[in-house]
Amino acid sequence: MVDNRIDFDHRVRRLTKKHEAMTRGYYGRIRKDGLIEVKPRRGGIKLPVRALLFLVVAIFVFKGFLLASLGSDTYGYRVERLAGGTAVEQAGAWIMKPDPLSVFLAEQAGSVLR
Repeated sequence: MVDNRIDFDHRVRRLTKKHEAMTRGYYGRIRKDGLIEVKPRRGGIKLPVRALLFLVVAIFVFKGFLLASLGSDTYGYRVERLAGGTAVEQAGAWIMKPDPLSVFLAEQAGSVLR
């Protein structure tokens, strides 16, 4: 009698866990015998592609406006000073160094800022 109770509790815990996993999403598939089997989706790490793309665009726009407002000489001097700092500052200097896209955006924004 005790074994039946333990087996029942184990089945209830397993079904509760599966039900909680299914609240995050599930998919169904048909087995070879025709039975529809529903399984929870895996909870892997999902990369927010749209947010990362927005961040990259924002960095380029920021660099363009900074380059347009400071001028290329002052901007280059500040990036060189940043490159001589700590490892974090060097990484920031690598990100902030002028590239063709930010120079193009600076040229376009230069007419608006002046």
